[in-house]
Amino acid sequence: MPQPHLMIHIVPGKCDYCGCCVGVCPEDAIELMESKIALIEDRCTNCRKCVWACPWEVIEFHREGVDHLPKQTPHMLNEAVKF
Repeated sequence: MPQPHLMIHIVPGKCDYCGCCVGVCPEDAIELMESKIALIEDRCTNCRKCVWACPWEVIEFHREGVDHLPKQTPHMLNEAVKF
């Protein structure tokens, strides 16, 4: 069966690493390290439980997909983010 189109986006630079999203993900698709959070795209089923659990609105659901959104935050304040 083909993998569903990814619709979950983690807003770069906004996460405070509380772990609320990790605890609710039924597919173990969110990796949280000391100062980094990442979505494991092969595991994500777009269930949106992480979106509802995030108290800081860091995780977003985009029905049109997330390919057009930035995946990383700039290293310097005014550095452009590649799309």
